[in-house]
Amino acid sequence: MSNLETAPQELLCPSRPGTVEVLEPRLVPLGGPRAMTVRRTLPQRQRSLIGAWCFVDHYGPDDVAGTGGMSVPPHPHTGLQTVSWLFTGEIEHADSAGYHARVRPGELNLMTAGKGISHSEYSTPATTVLHGAQLWVALPHGARFMEPTFEHYRPRPLSLPGATLSVFLGTLADQTSPVVTHTPLLGAELVIDADAVLRLDLDPSFEHGFLVDSGSVTLAGQPLARGELGYVGPGRSELVLEAGPEPVRLLLIGGTPLGESIVMWWNFVGRSHDEIVAARQAWQTEIGAEGARPDSPLFGLPADQADPPLPAPALPTVTLRPRTNPA
Repeated sequence: MSNLETAPQELLCPSRPGTVEVLEPRLVPLGGPRAMTVRRTLPQRQRSLIGAWCFVDHYGPDDVAGTGGMSVPPHPHTGLQTVSWLFTGEIEHADSAGYHARVRPGELNLMTAGKGISHSEYSTPATTVLHGAQLWVALPHGARFMEPTFEHYRPRPLSLPGATLSVFLGTLADQTSPVVTHTPLLGAELVIDADAVLRLDLDPSFEHGFLVDSGSVTLAGQPLARGELGYVGPGRSELVLEAGPEPVRLLLIGGTPLGESIVMWWNFVGRSHDEIVAARQAWQTEIGAEGARPDSPLFGLPADQADPPLPAPALPTVTLRPRTNPA
């Protein structure tokens, strides 16, 4: 998914250690007046990263008859991986590396942008309700200029006492995803029965985030409502989750602190102002918005696209500056 804000803010992304805290969502419309609205919980001023996870958009249930659903023409990415996870509906993905896939409920679609890729996302004509999450992972320095690629995986749900777990990245409760990550990561869907109490054994070197999709839950004594993201810093080897009177569905993300400073602006993740400027200029030139089209494009375009690619917003008038992550 693209960040369709017309004036995206500079995001200076240090990794901040902490204890349990609640990140409340910010409503962001993706496009014009009939646009689908998403609930963005990451990044925020008080927390920009959870492990290498740097972006969390949560949307739906969305009536596509009223909003038009997801309709995102070709747009670029650098230095990150996009993680698509649906609860309801279907999305058509096409990218400039030649991958074409359907995003379906309970199936992971992970696109690695690496040095540069463009892709489009459209909800399918058969989709009446769209409901899911789009997340980004910042690539570490050693992987951020790799060739772009794409992976698809459908995890097998695991029954736990009072809950069901589907691990789509990393390892939890003896479930391991085969999908390649470039830093230690965890991504999972967790469904907890009404009034159930669940004890989760976790990697204490990880920081974790719990995004509540439905119901309400108490995380380590902290109540969380629908749409909120509960953050827990490294050092916890076990957490207790207590469901409210209704079943709870949440996404669990985690990883070791990235340990690198990043600058994220629009759809690019880099390490400096100059990198972001260069990526924007390359995209604008490729689509004919600024200058002659290059003979060797960095991003390319997906094949057979009906809509023109999205131009990049104007850069801010100040220098984009990274910050050093705390030790």
